[in-house]
Amino acid sequence: MPESNSHRDHAIVRIAYLAACGSLIALIFLGIAWELRMAPVQPGGSALVFKVIPLLLALFGILHGKRYTYKWSSLLILFYFAEGLVRATSDQGLAQWLAVIEIALSVTFFVAAVVFLRRTRP
Repeated sequence: MPESNSHRDHAIVRIAYLAACGSLIALIFLGIAWELRMAPVQPGGSALVFKVIPLLLALFGILHGKRYTYKWSSLLILFYFAEGLVRATSDQGLAQWLAVIEIALSVTFFVAAVVFLRRTRP
């Protein structure tokens, strides 16, 4: 028996929600670990760790499925994508791989947010 559209839409919204939540949380942890331990710009840690603050501000709304937060955070995430591109092409070693992970997480979040917004449109 074929699955009804409402069940399929609900499943897609749920997958998009989980992908957005997971990628945002992973991006927060990546930013903290990257700038404090794994490959900071300066030995001992970097003030660039504060770049995760806007992500933390979005976290509550994303976890609670607030459409407005999905809208503005889908624009905000493009800055992290751009940072990942710049650092993937300019850094070396571990930092370069962390930048590639940042790119992947930001693209995942962006796609998940757009899918969530399109499927939950009133």
